[in-house]
Amino acid sequence: MEFAGKIALITGGGGGIGRAAAIGFAGRGAKVVVVDLNVGDGEASAELVRQRGGEARFVRADVTKFADVEAYVKATLDAYGAIDCFFNNAGIEGRAAPMQDYDEAMFDQVIAVNLKGVFLGMRHVIPVMLKQGRGAIVNTASTAALFGGPGMAPYVASKHAVLGLTKVASAEVAHSGIRVNAVCPGPVETRMMRSLEAQRNPDNPQSVHDRNAEATPTGRYAKPEEVANVVMYLCSDLSTDITGTHIVIDGGRSGTGGAPTAASRRA
Repeated sequence: MEFAGKIALITGGGGGIGRAAAIGFAGRGAKVVVVDLNVGDGEASAELVRQRGGEARFVRADVTKFADVEAYVKATLDAYGAIDCFFNNAGIEGRAAPMQDYDEAMFDQVIAVNLKGVFLGMRHVIPVMLKQGRGAIVNTASTAALFGGPGMAPYVASKHAVLGLTKVASAEVAHSGIRVNAVCPGPVETRMMRSLEAQRNPDNPQSVHDRNAEATPTGRYAKPEEVANVVMYLCSDLSTDITGTHIVIDGGRSGTGGAPTAASRRA
């Protein structure tokens, strides 16, 4: 998986998986653009890339806003002139609550970031890739895109929809040399999982972590780097005939036939 001379654009690049992808792409020769709403986190990811000898820029953006998405794409083109790999990764977990108690404003926010943000990213990046005649897009879904689970209505709905968008986009652009796939992580060692664990059991979030790990055949959560490795594979020349599908990274959890608990959802 070599990306020398390639440009990788990563939304949610200030978080655990996004940061791991930024470091991974840069370590294999790509120039990286990190996009995040949180300036501190995004700048930190770009700086980690630079400390390792890579090239990275940070662009602050709200992925739910048309103008901000347009601006991060323009900033990437102004800096590097192309977008070869687009990791459409930004997402939030929302709050854990039963359907009948779920706050409408929170529902709207989760759908806006996790679904509209993915749509707007492809809406602006695909024209660039069509003009280039090449490109690879990887959308972040989740094992929540494959199962239902209590307490996470907008998250589960948004991730199911991300797979739908991935399939539609792939069907529309495959003939133009562009591939669109998704990754479906289960529990990953990230801030998002710490948040969900604390929501499930504020007094003992570690117990939620331990139960999730025990329910996973590998006995542990995935590392952000393990998800990033799959993203890079799907963007590389090793996967040139793979499009319109998803890869699950959950330590065999979904393969056992049982749906993950709501506490194990992540973006």
